[in-house]
Amino acid sequence: MTLANAKLRTGAKTDSIEAITAGFEALGYITNPQIATSIYLAQNLEKPLLVEGPPGVGKTELAIATAKYLGLPLVRLQCYEGLDESKALYEWKYGKQLLYTQILRETLGEVLQGARGLSESMNKLHQFSDVFFSEQFLEERPLMKAMRAPAGAVLLIDELDKADQEFESFLLELLSEYQISIPEIGTIKATVKPIVFLTSNNTRELSDALKRRCLHLYIPFPDAALERKIIAARVPDVSVKLRNELVAFIQGLRALDLKKLPAVSETIDWARTLLLLHANTLDPEMVRNTLNVILKFQDDIEAVGAQLTTLTDEALKAAERPLG
Repeated sequence: MTLANAKLRTGAKTDSIEAITAGFEALGYITNPQIATSIYLAQNLEKPLLVEGPPGVGKTELAIATAKYLGLPLVRLQCYEGLDESKALYEWKYGKQLLYTQILRETLGEVLQGARGLSESMNKLHQFSDVFFSEQFLEERPLMKAMRAPAGAVLLIDELDKADQEFESFLLELLSEYQISIPEIGTIKATVKPIVFLTSNNTRELSDALKRRCLHLYIPFPDAALERKIIAARVPDVSVKLRNELVAFIQGLRALDLKKLPAVSETIDWARTLLLLHANTLDPEMVRNTLNVILKFQDDIEAVGAQLTTLTDEALKAAERPLG
C-alpha cells in the first residue's frame, strides 16, 4: 500500500488533482482534467457523483479505479426495473425467523409460565416479536454494507436510469444525509461516509431532486489523442503504428449514423483482438472479419462493410498525419 493510500484509510483526503491523475494512470485508467477534478471534489466535499454518458465510456470503471486508488472496498448495486429496498438496502432472514418460531412453539409452555390471562400472555409473546426484528435477523444488502463499512467504501449505484422513479426517490435520504431508516430498528447513519458513484446511460431523465444532491460529470466518447492514451495504457503490447490506425478507424465509425457507436470498451477489445491475430497494420479483410467485436448490430456491420475499403484507407491516412 502506498503512503497516500495509508493516509486515506485514516480519513485524510487526496492531496491534489494531479495526484489523482497520476494515480489513476498507474492503474490503467486515463482521466482528463474534468474527470480528475470531479473525483477530487466528490471526495473532499463528501458529495455523491452522478456520472452520465453513453454506454462503454468508462463510467463503471471510474468507480472501480477509485476504489483501487483509495484502497477501499467496492460495493456495487446493479439497478434494474423493479428493484426495491429489500434487494438494495436490507431484508429479514426469513428462514432463521421461521426456525426460531418453531423453537418458540416447542417451548411455548415455558415462555407463558406464570402469565395470568390473555393480556399478560400477549405481553410476553410481544417481547419475542421485537427479537425477531432485531440486528441478528437482518440481512445486509449493498446500500447498508457500504454505510456500515468500518473504514469506508466506494458505493457504485450502477445504471440508475434502469430503475423505477420510486427507487430513485428512496435514495434521496441516503444521498443527502448518508443515513437510512429502518422502521423496526430506527435510523442508521454511515460509520464513515462512503464515496458514492451513480451512473446513467441517459435512457430516461433523472429527477431534479436527485441531481441537486450530486455533483455531475458527463463522460463523452474520447477524442483521438485521449483514446490513443487509453489503448496504450490498457493494451501496451500493441504497436504505436497499429494503435494509431485502429483509433483512427474507430473515430471514423463514430462519425457514421449507426444504431450503436463503438465505445471505448469495444476499442480495447478490438486492440486485444488484433494483437491476438498478430496484426501489424489494418487491412480491409482483417477488419471485415473482426467487425463483430466493435459493432453489435448486424445492420451496422452491413452498413460499414459496404464502405469498408474507403473507411480503412481513410483511417490509414489519418494515422499518418501529425498526432494531436
